[in-house]
Amino acid sequence: MDDQPVSGRRGLLKALAVGVPGAAWAPKTLAAPDQPAPPAASAASAPAPSPNRSLKFLNAQEALAMDAIAARLIPADELGPGAKEAGVTQFLDGQLAGAWGAGEQFYRQGPFEKGTPEQGYQLSFTPAEMFRRGLAALDAATRKQDGKPFAELDAARQDAWLHDMQAGKPDFSPLPSDVFFQAMLDATIEGFFSDPLYGGNADMVGWKLVGFPGAFASFSNDIERHGVIWAGKPVSIANAKGHTMKPGDSHG
Repeated sequence: MDDQPVSGRRGLLKALAVGVPGAAWAPKTLAAPDQPAPPAASAASAPAPSPNRSLKFLNAQEALAMDAIAARLIPADELGPGAKEAGVTQFLDGQLAGAWGAGEQFYRQGPFEKGTPEQGYQLSFTPAEMFRRGLAALDAATRKQDGKPFAELDAARQDAWLHDMQAGKPDFSPLPSDVFFQAMLDATIEGFFSDPLYGGNADMVGWKLVGFPGAFASFSNDIERHGVIWAGKPVSIANAKGHTMKPGDSHG
């Protein structure tokens, strides 16, 4: 694979799907501050999050903030639904309420010192603690500077805040804002492309965007079909058991 930059939302997400490092594309997933928000009609076919969704960890204000963040990191456009419509907030809520959120697999004995990028996460906070602190700090900062919580800002201001967080400019001490930005970006990507069984990727919109088949039982009929686009419908773990392929049916 060459290192030429990719353009457009579909190009970026397809590049991600085949292994482009996050650092190479993450800044481009954010709309530029002077770019208008995508028109409402662009997401007309998107599965809308339930207004009565059940939250396990996030409170209502945190969920609104995360919805807004997800909507800017992977926005809905003419190609289809974005991360908000795909249920990324619901996915993250479930993860924060579980073992990952509690940091059950984390080494937490310290010392906690700033590490190199290669050393990964080095903070004392569990993911649940980090998101609770980070979302509160973000809302407090936007209220102080713009007079509104993050979710109520226009798209240009939201993008400006996210760009600044990515650069580590806002002071969310003791939580570095760039570390929190990366955690939000990672969660948004994971929720958009995870199996719908985990609460995100509603209607498998992420998989459909990049042409990923999901938990398909067998590709034996397609092995020798070189240069042909696989055009089957993606399959979730939740319905994989009941999925069967007919003999001679290359798409199931």
